[in-house]
This record gives sequence, structure tokens and C-alpha cells, in this order.
Amino acid sequence: MANKLPSSKRVQILSMLVEGSSMRSISHVVDVSINTVSTLLVDAGKACAKHHDRAVRNVASKRIQADEIWSFCYAKAKNVAAAKGGPERGW
Repeated sequence: MANKLPSSKRVQILSMLVEGSSMRSISHVVDVSINTVSTLLVDAGKACAKHHDRAVRNVASKRIQADEIWSFCYAKAKNVAAAKGGPERGW
């Protein structure tokens, strides 16, 4: 269980997650189960969300930039002509 890990291992796991290491590679390097990595990730996410909800208030924004956010809506551009008849089209 993640809450029984020494602080140093928790810091190492979270640091590696932030750097983009896979959960499987982290479990091998730190010598913990992948479930431990997953549990720690969920716990850290909950703690971050709680802190964010408590600390971030009354932020006025005029413009929001959302880099690297996109979604796939039914068909890629090269397939649009063939897909126009579908009931699920997303445009």
C-alpha cells in the first residue's frame, strides 16, 4: 500500500510519473508493485484536486489556451465525404 512506503520512495515514484515514465517501468525501478504506483497516483491526484479546489478562487480569465487537447469526432478529414451519411457524425 502506498501509504506504508517511505517518503523517499513516494517522492521517487511521483517524480518519475511527472517525468513521463511508465507505471510499469517505475514499479521495476523502485521495486514496488504496479498497483502501488497506481494507488499512489490516485491518492496524489485526489490531494492535488483538494488543494486546487481550496486554493484557486476568483480567477478572472479573458483567454484560455488549451494546448494538446483534441478529440476524434467520427471521421478524419480524408474520410469525411464517405462518412457524411452516418448518424454519429460530429460536425
